[in-house]
Amino acid sequence: MAEPEVTVEPRRRSVQCASPKGLHRIAYVEWGDPRNRDVLLCVHGLTRTGRDFDQLAHALSGQWRVVCPDLAGRGDSDRLADPALYAIPQYVSDMVTLIARLDVESVHWIGTSLGGLIGMALAALPESPIERLALNDVGPVLAGASLDRIGSYVGKWPALPDIEAAEQYVRSISASFGPHTDAEWRFLTEHVVRRNADGSLRMHYDPAIAVALNAELPHKDAELWSFYDAIRCPTLVLRGEHSDMLARDIAAKMATRGPRAKVVEIPGVGHAPTLLHDDQIRIVRDFLLAGG
Repeated sequence: MAEPEVTVEPRRRSVQCASPKGLHRIAYVEWGDPRNRDVLLCVHGLTRTGRDFDQLAHALSGQWRVVCPDLAGRGDSDRLADPALYAIPQYVSDMVTLIARLDVESVHWIGTSLGGLIGMALAALPESPIERLALNDVGPVLAGASLDRIGSYVGKWPALPDIEAAEQYVRSISASFGPHTDAEWRFLTEHVVRRNADGSLRMHYDPAIAVALNAELPHKDAELWSFYDAIRCPTLVLRGEHSDMLARDIAAKMATRGPRAKVVEIPGVGHAPTLLHDDQIRIVRDFLLAGG
């Protein structure tokens, strides 16, 4: 049997989704053979985009058709008419529509932070299309202090006159990503900024995503064990050693209840591992391949 085609550059696609306030377009990039029925869906964190997964997608696109969407209000996707809709139910609905567009019955899923919460909610549903689930530094208890930290900067970026200023801003709010090269920090910046008419830059996302996030201040710990305990598919949990979002004792409990996840801690990293490095990509690949 011929090996699946490896796509060096991703294909840009979009799909129309519905909300209670109308229609919106979800953009995504797709790597690998478009005929491949083995699909890996990669879903980013709160203020990031699907392009975060470029290195992982390129590495895995010989085995899987890798699909990386921009959630509503981020990247190249449309903004939502009502800020209150920037929440898990709408994101789940959009991803179900995307999976239908891909014309497959099941997918593997890796989600970073918010992307993991969406995956957890979808995997908890009866007849879920998720066959294997990788949760990147997120679990069924969200630390209130971490939510406060994230809420303190979402939608409040400073003036960004050039890419150098934008990179310094990204480095400052994303220091918990851990050590990265200058080239990696530039990569982590380039896909999360957009150019204004005057040549200055802005962050790519709708500032209104902060509305739902900061509806309750200060944040309390949010417990979602009922979702996690309903998951039936094999599950991997990646935890940054210094994470302020996923506590070590919570990760340990995730290994003993619900889907009894395999837990791997990434040294020297906080919230969240970027999956840019070979050792992190290898952990994901080994977990996905364990399912045959």
